[in-house]
Formats: sequence, structure tokens, C-alpha cells
Amino acid sequence: MACSSFAPSPVNPANSERSDVIPWPVAVRTFAHIGLNSFGGPAGQIAVMHRVLVEEKKWLSESRFLHALNYCMLLPGPEATQLVTYVGWLAHRTLGGIVAGALFVLPGFLSILVLSILYAELQDTSFVQGLFFGIKPAVLVLVVEAVLRIGKRALKNGTMVAIAVAAFVAIFFFQAPFPLIVLAAGLIGLVGGRMRPERFVVIRGKEAGKEGAEEALLDAALGRGELEHTRVSPAGTARTALFWLALWLGPVALLWAWLGRGNVFVEEAVFFSKAAVVTFGGAYSVLSYIAQKAVDVYGWLRPGEMLDGLGMCESTPGPLIQVVQFVGFLGAHREPGALSPLLAAFLASVLVTWVTYVPCFLWIFVGAPYIEALRTKPVLSAALSTITAAVVGVVLNLGVWFALHTLFAEPGERRLGILRTYVPDLGSVNLAALAIALVAAVLLLRFHVGMLKSLGICALLGMGAHLMGLA
Repeated sequence: MACSSFAPSPVNPANSERSDVIPWPVAVRTFAHIGLNSFGGPAGQIAVMHRVLVEEKKWLSESRFLHALNYCMLLPGPEATQLVTYVGWLAHRTLGGIVAGALFVLPGFLSILVLSILYAELQDTSFVQGLFFGIKPAVLVLVVEAVLRIGKRALKNGTMVAIAVAAFVAIFFFQAPFPLIVLAAGLIGLVGGRMRPERFVVIRGKEAGKEGAEEALLDAALGRGELEHTRVSPAGTARTALFWLALWLGPVALLWAWLGRGNVFVEEAVFFSKAAVVTFGGAYSVLSYIAQKAVDVYGWLRPGEMLDGLGMCESTPGPLIQVVQFVGFLGAHREPGALSPLLAAFLASVLVTWVTYVPCFLWIFVGAPYIEALRTKPVLSAALSTITAAVVGVVLNLGVWFALHTLFAEPGERRLGILRTYVPDLGSVNLAALAIALVAAVLLLRFHVGMLKSLGICALLGMGAHLMGLA
């Protein structure tokens, strides 16, 4: 089957089934538009995809979009990248998934590359610091907006609310690992879906959004049985898995054999390959792990530089996990070996990006046909519903944590055994950051101003505050 094999032949869109549903030039323009407007982290990126793919273009129904999103949330790695790859695969086979994913990542890669060069070479970050100071409060509001939006879809009864609260308590107060929360929520959904389906099947499969499914182009084509590549093929799955595993780990093995284990390129390739399989919950869930290793073990970064890199990613398009590029860039820039620092840093940026995102294509191209086949199973819908409810609690945890560290100089972390809480020093509140956050809230939540325009206004306010010494 062509679906599960890498070769996306025929490559001429005009001669394939792809042009019968969504013309290839339209698809490329649409995915390029999404990539260029993918600001605000996964919440903002998924919102952009939903608006374009579900509301404007009507490629997908609401239920199929959420079904694909839930699957991507189960995977390690950036869920927004995987979601757009999933849609590209659904519309245009493997080639469509590759193009969609690449166009989503490329703007962020180029932006972080330029900012990393300025950061490493010029050491003049006053402009960038002011930019970050204004954008961080705006991103905080985007997280709040994400909690409200996802909560509206998932928290439709007391059971789902209880799951969200339990997830928040587990991760915020007890620092429970995100994969454990996902696993527990999924198991609760599997059991609850059998015992009380009316309480647990909140995000439904085929039954939900039936009218939207009839109008959505890809849903309608699937209903007519036209997209043959979505059918399960065990042999094709095996070929796909072997091909993408070779693409992912082959370069790592070759570098290891050529340069040896202690070389900075090999260390980065191995480390970020490991990170790619534990990055559940996006960049924030793995940030502390990467920062600890990069600073204390490998010496690629100095203390505090990870936050600078994250600020770059927050203010540029693309996945927040692109912060790994900044880490890899600085690590190779400071240990270039026989190469020039800039050339070594550029090569490291490419290498780190490669081992971070190739696994995303592997998970999607191997698993998507099976997820499509399981879409109408009520038990799976129950599991995915509870996972989505748990994600609301996890994102709320992110919002609270972000607010404490953005608005207060002293967030006041307290520990009592395994229990962690915060008692912020109210005297350490940054009034300028608080004011920018309030402006962002009014713009985004009250007047629904566009995300890019809101981020631009807040960035200008941040630079002004920085120039006046208020940052």
C-alpha cells in the first residue's frame, strides 16, 4: 500500500488521487500560511490550524480534527508539528505529510538560526531582551486562552472536570511525570468508557459533528472510500518504520563511527535523539531535563541561557521545542573543533533539528492509518476524552507556573517532602510585566485582536519598558 510506504508515487499531483480532493498548490499555500503564522506555542498553533483547516477551508470536521489532535498529544514530540503532518498525510499521502511538516518547522528554524547568530556573535541582546520581556506576558495570556478553549470542548460534565483538577494537582503540587498522567487518564477512560460511556465519551468519533463531516472535504472523501492510503497495511507499516528509523538513527550511527563518542556533534545527536522520545507534553515538559543536562553535564549553555532560547522560540513562528536548536547551536559554537564556530554551529543546528523532527514523521506515518481505523471505537473515544481533560489540567499548570515566573521576581517555591507549592513575594511583582499581561488579555480575550498584532503590540511595550529601565 502506498500509504504506509515512503515512496509517494506518483509525485505529480495532477496524476494522483490528491488533486481530486484538495489541489496540490492550494495545499502547499495553506501549509505555508500556517507555518508562517504559527506563533504562540502549541496552543496558538493549534488554534491557527483549527481556524484555517476546520472553519475556513473546511478540510476537516471538528470531530476528526480533535481525534487527530488527541492522537498527537499521546506521542512524544511537538503535537502541533505532528498534527499538521497528520493532515498533510491525510490529504496527500506521505509526500503531503513531509511538505506540511517541513513548512511548519522551516520558518522557526530560520528565525532561531538568525537570532542564535546574533546572540552568539554580537553578545548584544538588549533589543532581544526587551522583545522577550513584552512577549512573555502575551504568551501567558495565550496559555490562559488555550485553557478556556480546550476546556470548553473537553470539560462537558463533572467527571471530566474532576479529571482535569486531578491532573493539575498531580503535576503542579506533586510534579507527577506527564507520561504517567496521560497513561493514568487513558486507563481511567478505558475502564470508565465501558462502565459509564455517557460520562466518559465526550469527544466522539463518527457520531460527533456529523454535519461538519459531510461538509468537510477530507471527511467526505474518506466516507466515499477514496483515500486508499489511509487503509491499514501491516507490510507497509513495517517498511515505513524501517525507512524512517534508518533516516533518524542512521546519521547518528555514522557520526559516532566517524568522530567518536566524545565529539560534540555525536553527543548532541545522541542526547537529542533520546529527548525526542521523552518529550511528552511539548517543550515545557522537557525543558528542565534539557536545561539540566546542557548546563551541568555537557556545558553547552551557561545558567539562565535556556530561558533566553525559550524566549526566542516564543517570539518566532514554529514549535517551542525548537529551543533545542539554540542549545545545539551554542554547544557547537563553543566547541567547534577544527571548524569555524559559525559553521560548526550551523551544522549542529541542522543535526539537532533533524533528530528532533524525523521521529515525528515516524510516529505519524506508522500510526495514522491505525488511528483512522480506530476512530469510531467508543472505548478509544472515552480514553482520548479523558486524556484531553487531563491535558486541560496540565496546560493550567503551565499557565500558573508561567504567571509566577513571569510576573514575580520571587515566585516563592516551597517544598514539604514530595509536596511543592508556591507563595510568591507580592513585593517582587513586576508591575510593567503585569501591565503588559493585562493589555494582552484585553486585546486577545476581550476584543479578539489577531495573535500577531497582539504579540507585536506587547513586544513594542516590552522594548519601551526595557528602555525605561522597568524590565
